Amino acid sequence: MKSTLLRRIQVVDGTGAPARQTDVLIRGDRIAGIAPDLQAHADDTIDVQGLTVTPGFIDVHTHDDAQVLRDPGMLAKLSQGVTTVITGNCGLSLVPLVTTAPESPLDLLHTTEFRFPQLNDYAKALADSPSAVNVGALIGHTTLRATAMADLSRAANAGEIDVMAKLLEAALAQGALGLSSGIFYQQAFAADMAEMQALVRVVGRHAGVYVTHIRTEMDDILSAMQEAADTAQAGPATWIMSHHKCAGPRNWGRTIETLALLERLSQRQSVGTDVYPYSAGSTLLREDLVDGVIDILITRSDPHPEMAGRYMADIAAEWGVDQLQACRRLMPGGACYFQMREDDVRRVIAHPLSMIGSDGLPHDERPHPRLWGAFARVLAHYCRDEQLISLPQAIHKMTGLSAARYGLTDRGVLREGAFADLVLLDPARVQDKATYENPRLMCEGIERVMVNGQWAFAKGQATGSHTGRFLRR
Repeated sequence: MKSTLLRRIQVVDGTGAPARQTDVLIRGDRIAGIAPDLQAHADDTIDVQGLTVTPGFIDVHTHDDAQVLRDPGMLAKLSQGVTTVITGNCGLSLVPLVTTAPESPLDLLHTTEFRFPQLNDYAKALADSPSAVNVGALIGHTTLRATAMADLSRAANAGEIDVMAKLLEAALAQGALGLSSGIFYQQAFAADMAEMQALVRVVGRHAGVYVTHIRTEMDDILSAMQEAADTAQAGPATWIMSHHKCAGPRNWGRTIETLALLERLSQRQSVGTDVYPYSAGSTLLREDLVDGVIDILITRSDPHPEMAGRYMADIAAEWGVDQLQACRRLMPGGACYFQMREDDVRRVIAHPLSMIGSDGLPHDERPHPRLWGAFARVLAHYCRDEQLISLPQAIHKMTGLSAARYGLTDRGVLREGAFADLVLLDPARVQDKATYENPRLMCEGIERVMVNGQWAFAKGQATGSHTGRFLRR
């Protein structure tokens, strides 16, 4: 059994505790010892004085469902220290739909590989072609609807709810982490409380999580939050609000209200939220998000791929039309919407209930820079440069808090017996490099990444080790 000894390294263990200098011994796929001056033989001893070791980062909000199969090297995530991705967010998952023609918004996953009727089928595909990172899966409500219903423009009837509940039950029994919903999207918007609570009761029986892209993040955000929290309470299930933001100029500054509501809700139920460290979001091209005020950067356009990387206002001016007409011509596609304000972003990042998630879209022609830079940006900009949060707090939001919320046993913390998912980084040098103009640039300062006891990234490149596992709750 191979062993590795890290000498004289600063440990930030993922719990939020202060950093300490010590030695770390890894044997096989587990951490075998953490203590100063360990007297232990190891196959590989590395003196890493000046670096910091942390648990591997857990990206709680991804759309990597197909990407982990298509590009198992997962360099965009691995290079910024991510060792585990949570798939199936925003109501969109590969399981259990089987189709070769997914409709919007399922095409956000940008694949025709909806070929997994059972979660075990997806897990087997990952076992047959392992990824460099671990994968945990949520089951998407919109995917369940597309499997059980022919008409998604209405609420599900009792028979359709029963079909969805049985599909969800099977997936949870096979290790799904919980249910996600995206009633923000048209294909799930008609879902009523009866439909959602029936499914969340299934989640509650399996002690899973309910993760929501709430109905709106704009003017009616408080009522949308309350709806999602009330739904989760019916389980009861831990409620996690996806990519918390107050979108649109009329709502800038309202995180004071939304976070206060989240705190009040936390007194009656288990809640959390994730956030990405940018003031622009990214999703499908949607007419209702075009207001003529905010900047909109095109990330992809199926009919006009040459427009990726250009701003909607410039395209509209070039075509001699207004932005709404330009949007219609560019659809289907995707865009970055500069719809948040920096003080709101800072307020959510600093809040003790928030975790970090990238929400990156790996299939866009010119993706949002969060795909390659989210975790490094938190460490560089908000932690080191702005001192908004401390390094132990930042790491906790990327590791221990995330593992606890999603029920990932022996992940997200550095302690004896935990799995050896590790990041070696230089806090003084870590820096995101991806920008809106050049979104696929690798960050700096992440020196090494270990997944299940094997180095998966070192010296600026992937090692080719694909030791990621499918993680079941």
